[in-house]
Amino acid sequence: MMNASPIVETHHLSKSYGGQNRVHQVDLSVHSGQIFGFLGPNGAGKTTTLKMLLGLVKPTEGQIKIFGKDLKSSRFDILNNIGSLIESPSYYGHLTGLENMRVMQRLRNVPSKNIDEALKIVRLENQKHKRADQYSLGMKQRLGIAMALLAFPSLLILDEPTNGLDPAGIGEIRELIRSLPGQYGITVLLSSHLLSEIEQMATSVGIISDGKLLFQGTMESLQRENKATIRIQTNEPARAEKILQTLGVLPRVEGKQLVLDYLRDEEVSLINKTLVESHIGVSRIEEHKKSLEDIFLGLTGKEKSL
Repeated sequence: MMNASPIVETHHLSKSYGGQNRVHQVDLSVHSGQIFGFLGPNGAGKTTTLKMLLGLVKPTEGQIKIFGKDLKSSRFDILNNIGSLIESPSYYGHLTGLENMRVMQRLRNVPSKNIDEALKIVRLENQKHKRADQYSLGMKQRLGIAMALLAFPSLLILDEPTNGLDPAGIGEIRELIRSLPGQYGITVLLSSHLLSEIEQMATSVGIISDGKLLFQGTMESLQRENKATIRIQTNEPARAEKILQTLGVLPRVEGKQLVLDYLRDEEVSLINKTLVESHIGVSRIEEHKKSLEDIFLGLTGKEKSL
């Protein structure tokens, strides 16, 4: 699947406002069937990038290709096949959920059976006769997603789809998004500033900070960047270090702990046996893996509130 040409491809995509780069030379590549998580702190350039993909913001430089076509020359065809929810959902508060969907159906020129199907996917079929201004925040968000799904697009672009929702609402949206590629053949590109969200939903990830794309690849490849370490706590770290050096093992000493790059179980076992036989007390052996947050901080090289 990865050999096929990407559904979304940007080349040197940049946007500057008043001489300041909001998005700088971003080369995105999103393939069919992916849930692509676009991750970065608030103000990193995620929304601006998504707006450029939808033709809502004009790039300062760079190219955008969607479905293999240039956005500049095939804008109408491309946008006809995309559903999107950017920032907060737009709806008429005085109309019911169903009436809002009918307005969108006429705009998108799709059959009315799509309305029932889209409302069912977002689990609003039993609330469709209620006025939209009486919906909870989670229901409004689901209505926004139903509108974006109405034409059953090949690509769905969602900007911070779980923003402001309670844990139950977040769980529902997460489950809904995860079902879209398999059940409906919809590729999803979603942004979030929450690492936990991307970790639980995305199959691929792009990490952006200060307008620059720092990492792009599968979630597995990101986790592979994350080499586990073994930490051994001992009452005599300096002596333990010398003994391990005779085995050809070069630990780093941090307080009372020896830190070693990842080792196989039998190697850990041998180290433990050697230390115990040398009358060095080993009180704890732990495997440490970085969280996605640690990896993010390693890539950005600075602390950012996420």
